[in-house]
Amino acid sequence: MSMDLLKQIAASRLPVSFRTPKEIDGVRILRQAGLVIAFVPAPADPLKLSGAEPAAQVLAITEKGREELARIRYPGEVAQARPRHMGLKNWFAGGRGGHGLQQVLRTRSHDSHPSGGM
Repeated sequence: MSMDLLKQIAASRLPVSFRTPKEIDGVRILRQAGLVIAFVPAPADPLKLSGAEPAAQVLAITEKGREELARIRYPGEVAQARPRHMGLKNWFAGGRGGHGLQQVLRTRSHDSHPSGGM
């Protein structure tokens, strides 16, 4: 059930909210596994009889969650292309065709040295 819920979350526009106890438990499991970033209500308090209805809100799918989505395949499912998001780690390392943060910093450090001609 949790992996089906993860696929549903991946196909949804984030953030997405879930209100049924079964869905909230599924989001709780995904969050504990480190697959999503989510707000999950505390377990029900039997003494609290009023207040807002509990809801779980998924804010994002983690990199681990995206890797898990890429790994799982259902019978008859066509392999999906790799997600567009490369991750900050690759961007910082210059994985975007040499336009990453390290590349920019190297360029700026060379530009910031005073020239001998002035």
